[in-house]
Amino acid sequence: MTPVVRVLLVANLAVFVLQVAFPVVDYFGVFVPQLVLTRPWRVVTVVTYMFLHGGLTHILFNMLGLFFFGPRVEDRMGSRRFTIMYFLSGVSGALLSAVLSPGAALVGASAGVFGVMLCFAHFWPHHPIHIWGILPVPARLLIIVTTAIAIWSGFGGSGGNIAHFAHLGGYAGAYLYLRWLERGRHEFKKKLESVPVTAQKRIEDWNKIDLKSIHAVNRVEVQRLMEKIAADGIGALTPQERLFLSNFVPLGGHPSAPPS
Repeated sequence: MTPVVRVLLVANLAVFVLQVAFPVVDYFGVFVPQLVLTRPWRVVTVVTYMFLHGGLTHILFNMLGLFFFGPRVEDRMGSRRFTIMYFLSGVSGALLSAVLSPGAALVGASAGVFGVMLCFAHFWPHHPIHIWGILPVPARLLIIVTTAIAIWSGFGGSGGNIAHFAHLGGYAGAYLYLRWLERGRHEFKKKLESVPVTAQKRIEDWNKIDLKSIHAVNRVEVQRLMEKIAADGIGALTPQERLFLSNFVPLGGHPSAPPS
């Protein structure tokens, strides 16, 4: 279990208990686009709705999806990027629902969970997902099928109290965020090509660091320093920071001496 997924699971379950004990929680947390227009303070409900659920079955399926897909995606993306992606998916789900179904009240973590599912399919497109625990479906195909169902049901009017537009918005938010991350990696690659050969070789060595093999505290610092390089170049690092990175270079690199 990864840190952010654990917090989200506990938070959703805790809020659900509050819903059962104090039904008034629904009024303050549900997202209703028309109410936001007349009561601006309710804009916070584009986030709070993600922690409310319409019943035991509703929260069960959402939390199962988060439990099965979330840890692997968070481990791949990192906790900070995972958190951004999750809430961005939830907000984009609410906004798309507001545009295409402005009168509908919205509750549930589905948009965020659908964003997690899309990221899972992005990283492991051919990984089989067992529907009902029996039928194996490649992750990418599952996303395509559920997207088609959401479009058909949403515009066809056969929603059945399911927020299909929120699901589509969750997919859209996660997709756009992944594209933004890909753009950042592309720009980082261009920066690699513009630095001197010795510095480029050093950065290439640092990029080979296996984050999963080092302690979580060091992992966060390595990620921070690599982002610092991407933003400001290798010259922005202090000698101590360069030496710190070099300590984690795999065999074949130069872990003992700081780069010049």
